[in-house]
Amino acid sequence: MQKVAAIIVSHNSDSVLPRCLDALAQQTVAVREIIIVDCGSGNRSILLSLGRREGVVLVETSNVGFSRANNLGMEVVSPQTDFVVFLNPDTLLAPGFVETALEICLNNPRAGLVSGKLNGYDVTQNVPTGRLDSTGIFRKWYGRWFDRGQGEQDLGQYDIPAFVPALCGALLFCRMTALRALPGPVFDPDFFLYKEDIELSLRMRKAGWLLLYHPGLLAYHGRGWNKKRGTIPIGLRCMAAANEILLYKKHPSPYMIWAWLKYLLVRFFYF
Repeated sequence: MQKVAAIIVSHNSDSVLPRCLDALAQQTVAVREIIIVDCGSGNRSILLSLGRREGVVLVETSNVGFSRANNLGMEVVSPQTDFVVFLNPDTLLAPGFVETALEICLNNPRAGLVSGKLNGYDVTQNVPTGRLDSTGIFRKWYGRWFDRGQGEQDLGQYDIPAFVPALCGALLFCRMTALRALPGPVFDPDFFLYKEDIELSLRMRKAGWLLLYHPGLLAYHGRGWNKKRGTIPIGLRCMAAANEILLYKKHPSPYMIWAWLKYLLVRFFYF
């Protein structure tokens, strides 16, 4: 039996983290190692309670950022682990997700990262939104990365499995042999937040691995930042834009022109 671990990075995620763990507990194939890496949450009482669940390991640190926190989680994953699933605390897996993901990976030995159909989820009402959240990450002809299908109704338009340019970091089912073969840490620590999933995807592809989107893998994502653009703090928008420049410094491309244009528009014109 293949051994699967889960890594969840948390930061003041009290309202969603228990549901994420409950969804893991309901898997038809057990996830026996669950690592919660908490980045400086204010309320530790719920964390300590969750950390007492069977199979859960709690790692506490300051707010070191999403990439570094995931890397800390990787440091404590059991050496016998065959696959690891990176989850946002507001991501809920359908009960058969892990079992289906294992079958897909065994049938696609060149797939290093696998993910599925992420559906939107309203965490305040505790119900699906009825809209898609991500079916893989793609790039426009001029350079902008985007989550395919985000905000669309699911009419079966993305029901064909496909190898894709990048996958959303809210849910990554990863082959450990692929991750261990990467030089350095799994996630680039230079990315505090945003675009770290695209950077990992690009490195995996350069290393010869494929990234597989499969619609048979179902999950739900709250995506707490998915608000009207004007309500997102300018600091976070600047960080996302700056990280796009950083992405193309590490993976040189003519798309750097777009990245700089976007940053200038966000920084000076609040685009």
